[in-house]
Amino acid sequence: MGNIEWAERGRNAWMGGANRPDLVFASGHGSWLVDVEGREYLDFVSGWAVCALGHAAPEVADALREQAGRLVHCSPGYWNPQAVELAERLKGITGMDRVFLGCTGAEANECAIKLARKWGMVRKGGAFRIVSTWKGFHGRTLATMAATGKSEWMDLFGPGCPGFDHVEFGDLAALEASIDHKTCAVMLEPIQGEGGVIIADEAYLRGVRELCDRHGILMIADEVQTGLGRCGAWLACDVSGVRPDIVTLGKGLGGGAPVSACATRSAYDLFEPGDQGGTFTYHPLGCTVALAVLDAIESRGLLAASRERGARIEQMLFDLAPRFGLKNIRGAGLLRAFDLPGPHAAKLVADARDQGLLLNAPKQSTIRLCPALTITEREIGQFGTRFEAALSK
Repeated sequence: MGNIEWAERGRNAWMGGANRPDLVFASGHGSWLVDVEGREYLDFVSGWAVCALGHAAPEVADALREQAGRLVHCSPGYWNPQAVELAERLKGITGMDRVFLGCTGAEANECAIKLARKWGMVRKGGAFRIVSTWKGFHGRTLATMAATGKSEWMDLFGPGCPGFDHVEFGDLAALEASIDHKTCAVMLEPIQGEGGVIIADEAYLRGVRELCDRHGILMIADEVQTGLGRCGAWLACDVSGVRPDIVTLGKGLGGGAPVSACATRSAYDLFEPGDQGGTFTYHPLGCTVALAVLDAIESRGLLAASRERGARIEQMLFDLAPRFGLKNIRGAGLLRAFDLPGPHAAKLVADARDQGLLLNAPKQSTIRLCPALTITEREIGQFGTRFEAALSK
């Protein structure tokens, strides 16, 4: 059965989701995906920055196989060694004291929102409002959609979750003006991924930290997309020397397996038994994979590789820019983006797909690149060849 037949079956069975091409993937290896008809594609999407070690990474496969033969799930009502070890490991990476482990980035951000509101209720006279940014993205639950800065989402499912204010990303004056006695936290991405890879300069992040300190509110850094090597460091906030009060992780943490985390300082961990949980929280299967991913990032030097290979891709984009009108080339590590001269991103994605290259268009005129952290120099060269051919069309 080919791509078209499988896609038609999917359209008749799946609910919601993205507008998908008639392309059905059956396998993958490293930076490559293979469709059901056997054609290979160089993947510069990586499951939306999820497959940090590439597809079918041996570290991920081995961890899944070995742990599945021991224990897949035991309920979060008990301890398990893998979750304890992962929490301890993430404490060291984030500089935090307490860690919640879930399955998705949205779940981690929900935890952050609950934690900030609990702290505001107990320690700040009932404060509950959270300031986030326009064009930010925090998830697809009702609360994380309310935190997300998409105006078209505000009334999508009836009355939205109250208690969120939005300001322009990068505008410290607007942020300070939005803070009042009901504000308990500021929530933002250090680099807006879904917003088009919009980078906050170091002075802005330090300014947010200073405002939070001055007004006695919490700083929440959503590092679901930007963390764990994607931007060349364990946390994108590390570059500016800013330490948030709450940080969330996901996507690349499991290298394709569903696992996420919310970490905070002990002073803000006010959760009591029953406040926060979920059936698949702290599950040993995902935690085992996450430990293997973190080991690989360290042992293979992927933080430095992300910076070096990201710089190589950036130079390639600058070299092509004069011929094809590429603008606003930007990014950090292996999270990169650029703008086209007009709203042609969807067309370029389709043309690149014809060349066996997978790209992502978060905006009508914007292309985002987020290959695996294990992308090789040879594969970057293949990207350049296929990308130039797509641009030429």
